[in-house]
Amino acid sequence: MSTTAITSAAAPEPIGPYSPAVLVRTPGSILFCSGQTPLDPASGQLVQGSVAAQTERVLDNLEAVLRAGEMTFANVVKTTVFLTDMGDFEAMNAIYGKRFTGVSSARSTVQVAGLPRGARVEIELTAMA
Repeated sequence: MSTTAITSAAAPEPIGPYSPAVLVRTPGSILFCSGQTPLDPASGQLVQGSVAAQTERVLDNLEAVLRAGEMTFANVVKTTVFLTDMGDFEAMNAIYGKRFTGVSSARSTVQVAGLPRGARVEIELTAMA
């Protein structure tokens, strides 16, 4: 078994001592992606606006990390969505559903008291090749 940190110039730099993702190579490959918030990778600033706009940015960031690990949303087996307001569930879910088509991954959605830099949504995932 070997592990490799996965980064992407198309996703924001971590804001703490962690990797955006870790690829574990066994007979197959498993990619554990850290939670992504709606940070714009070019500016490093939080995308302002609706939870829908923030969810789009989060999914763009996750897609970039998946691509860097040579995977796509089709490889995702589990996600966890963190919302600061469960009232945003429907809007987040509408955007989320546009990216995850075909066989749906397992998912948990939880409301939290707060997220880094005032984000309204954060998503983490696990993918398998």
